[in-house]
Amino acid sequence: MNLLHSLSDDFINFILVTVLSLLIGLEQRRRHREDKPETLYGTDRTYTFIGILGYVLYILSPVNLLPFLVGGTAIVIFLSIFYLKRIETQKKFGITSMIVVLITYCLGPLLYIKPLWLSILLVVTILILIELKPQFRTLTQRFGNDEFIILAKFLIMAGIILPLLPDKIIIPEIPISPYKIWLAVVVISGISYLSYLVEKFIFPSKGFIITGILGGMYSSTATTVVLARKSKESKNTESISTSIIMATGMMFIRILILAFIFNHQLGLSLFVPSLSLTLISFLVAWFLHKKEHKTENQSAQDVSSKNPLEFKTALIFAVLFIIFALATKYVLNEFGTKGLDILSWIVGVTDIDPFLLGMFTGKFNITLSIITHATLIAMTSNNLIKLAYALFWSSKKIWPFILTGFTTIILVSIIFIVFW
Repeated sequence: MNLLHSLSDDFINFILVTVLSLLIGLEQRRRHREDKPETLYGTDRTYTFIGILGYVLYILSPVNLLPFLVGGTAIVIFLSIFYLKRIETQKKFGITSMIVVLITYCLGPLLYIKPLWLSILLVVTILILIELKPQFRTLTQRFGNDEFIILAKFLIMAGIILPLLPDKIIIPEIPISPYKIWLAVVVISGISYLSYLVEKFIFPSKGFIITGILGGMYSSTATTVVLARKSKESKNTESISTSIIMATGMMFIRILILAFIFNHQLGLSLFVPSLSLTLISFLVAWFLHKKEHKTENQSAQDVSSKNPLEFKTALIFAVLFIIFALATKYVLNEFGTKGLDILSWIVGVTDIDPFLLGMFTGKFNITLSIITHATLIAMTSNNLIKLAYALFWSSKKIWPFILTGFTTIILVSIIFIVFW
């Protein structure tokens, strides 16, 4: 340990530059081992020497950086000549290796100016990005024409619109600030978008069960309808009822996450009921899966979620959010907590997220136990309407499984409503 402290910083940095540059060079040699040597700018030794050169020229004049800048200019000139000749003779236009050369040249100054972890992170990132080239090619083949438009919409919603909104109540009748209203839109859209990305890029040829799990994080009601319809279209109805119940189980997880995001104490209050109902849903789904005939899962790729970030959808959500906030305030003022319970049963036939987020973020002067009770009622009511949707849209073959699954979940939910 004393020996390490006695070594100078120059010596340690020289060793680090040499090792890190050599790692990049070795990766380049492995990457281009099938190429002819005369077609390459260099690999292991070349990159190591370039890293050492940047180190030497920097320590010669670390203040004005003149030697380092001159050396960098010389390397750029050599790289430009090599690049032009390669285009002329080989018709290759890639510049990745050239950029990696320049990054390697800058490792010396970086070790002196910034913490060591940044240099190591930089090298690790380079190695990973270069090695993932085939995976990136495969990934881009899955991109739709509007994939980056969807991403741009989410960035506009979260990074531009949200910070511009005031975080104070402007209209006294609406007990929620514009910032909180749009934050709810962003959070719901973020969960939907994440589910959409996982569904599209990680499980592109998913089975029905994966569809139920991911769709439940997006919208368990929409997933129930889509899967129920699929049971009529497909000869293979196995796993569809299981998937519908799994989607409902994920709804409890989604609402619990929202509660923790907007009201930590409420999240704690909902933790036991939500987690219990999730486990019950998964156990029921597992039981139904065992009861159903075991056949190979059909691909459910055509059940994938639509674009979850349409501005029209976001605006409708915001409007519903405000409407339910006004309705909640009116009902509480006129009818008290009993009226809120009735409203919770009613909103179950619609999208319950705007209603719940209104309670989670609004200032209604009600206790956590009342909000928890109303949340459990709204989830139960929503499960009742999903049961009706499932029976209406699905094949009669899966009715017994659908009835068994939803009845069990609803009965357990009612127990929590009465005794929690």
